Amino acid sequence: MTKIEYRQKSWDLAELLPSPDEATVEDRLAEIEGLVERLEARRAALEDGIEREGLVDLLRLYERLTEKAYVLSAYGSLWFSADTQSEPALTFKNRMEQELTRIRNRVLFLSLWWKGLDDETAARLAPDRPAEPDLAHFLAELRLTRDYVLEERSEQIVNAKDANGIGAVLTLYSMLTNRLEFELEVDGERRRLTRDEATSHVFSPDAGVREAAYREILRVFEAEAKILGQIYVNRVRDWASENVELRGYRQPIAVRNLANDIPDRAVEVLLDVCAESAPIFQRYFRWKADQLGVDKLSRFDLYAPLSTSDRRVPYEEAVEQVLDTFERFDSAFAAKARRVFDDDHIDAEIRKGKKGGAFCATVLPSHTPWLLVNYTGRLRDVQTLAHELGHAVHSLMAEDHSILTQHPSLPLAETASVFAERLLADRLLAEEKDPAVRRELLASSIDDIYATVLRQAFFVRFEVAAHDAVLAGKAPEELAEIYLGLLAEQFGDAVDLAPEFRWEWISIPHIFQTPFYCYAYSFGQLLVLALYRRFQDEGDRFIPGYLRLLAHGGSARPQEILAEVGVDMTDAEFWRGGFAVIEDLVSRLEAD
Repeated sequence: MTKIEYRQKSWDLAELLPSPDEATVEDRLAEIEGLVERLEARRAALEDGIEREGLVDLLRLYERLTEKAYVLSAYGSLWFSADTQSEPALTFKNRMEQELTRIRNRVLFLSLWWKGLDDETAARLAPDRPAEPDLAHFLAELRLTRDYVLEERSEQIVNAKDANGIGAVLTLYSMLTNRLEFELEVDGERRRLTRDEATSHVFSPDAGVREAAYREILRVFEAEAKILGQIYVNRVRDWASENVELRGYRQPIAVRNLANDIPDRAVEVLLDVCAESAPIFQRYFRWKADQLGVDKLSRFDLYAPLSTSDRRVPYEEAVEQVLDTFERFDSAFAAKARRVFDDDHIDAEIRKGKKGGAFCATVLPSHTPWLLVNYTGRLRDVQTLAHELGHAVHSLMAEDHSILTQHPSLPLAETASVFAERLLADRLLAEEKDPAVRRELLASSIDDIYATVLRQAFFVRFEVAAHDAVLAGKAPEELAEIYLGLLAEQFGDAVDLAPEFRWEWISIPHIFQTPFYCYAYSFGQLLVLALYRRFQDEGDRFIPGYLRLLAHGGSARPQEILAEVGVDMTDAEFWRGGFAVIEDLVSRLEAD
């Protein structure tokens, strides 16, 4: 059998659009225009009184329009992510945002009509769930926000405002932060690095390198603090003006909670349990300080490895290791991950101008998702690869659903990605015979859990406080002090904080791009810890039920999906159970 070569290169977007030339784009826009006109022609039928069968036909037309629009939007976003300094990519992205905003405004009448129906009429017209489960769920989800919609002209103005206003400002944030360069001495040579390259050095076995990398990253961002801080302030004000003042949401975070279809109470309980459980990680940080031979851990040394090895994993080896780990769990799970490489849908190169971090972009149910990672060869990059491939598997498990229901709610979107990370971490632990290396792997795993659970929860706690502060007239400098205070609460007396970390928040894209997103990571990690404990107890018997959970995608409410596995998200004891697993891991380390 021929050995597959996995090369670290950019992705191929031709499946979405063979070329972004004018003729091709105009043809695609003409197709969309035809679908929009057909929808508009049916508006009178809604007002005159449509029957269930006619509504299903109308929704199928809307579904096709959504697919066509998603393709152009995704192409622009992915092209720009691959090169945030490309003028043609930015021009295309902006043009598509303008075109698609105009289209959304023209078909807005459909969702507003549905949300405006009384409950009895909506129940009579709703598609039959056994026959049309995706359409029925899509319409049920739309009605969740019926109390917060504006009249049609106002909604159209908001859409235009978002595209030309805050959307453009957030594009500038991405451009500004992805053009930044960081100077660091590497192997005796002064080099200019991308953020991801610089960040890779905060995991160095050399304490001096770790501190230098952190100080340089924080120095560069602090130099941009006035601009980035003002972008954030205006993001917050825009969010409140639209959602709290105009739409009537109780509080800024409630917008995200309803979009996620997660009760406010569940999020409050999750964040409270995370805060009360901070001493578990503080205990771990004290243990780590002892292992490193220091009195107290410095924030610069938070992710310090326990050994002096700075091992790098070649990209091809990392891909093969992750895919083999998936194969050992379930062959269908692995096969879906392999499709990302077979279809050339991954961009793993390191290059200037490329968007930092990592993501998985699901465009259509009929298309394999596209993945972006910045692979620098660290062991953590191998975990990131497993994480993003887990997202892709989740999407592909739900590929039989409509584009309207394929995407899971954000808190459930981490169910496969974090599970994939745990599979890889446990495999590495099981295969390692050296006690010192096993200790290093276990500590690294806890580092990752900290970064996914507590760190993300405190990002959201900061956002809650920052939104209140901005609306009370506070300046970015005062937000920096709020952030530093929450870091102090998070670490207690277990970690020494340098004052430079007060500006770390302006470097976190999620709080700009998708406010209150980050609790999804805490939710997903703690949920997966509980599910993974069940997998360890049940073995292969666990797998079919877990795969069914993933196959739901976004075609059922999160409460319904989790009820199938016996989870009550408003129960503090459930979340404490996830922290009990973390505490067990810390105890294992202390016992060695």
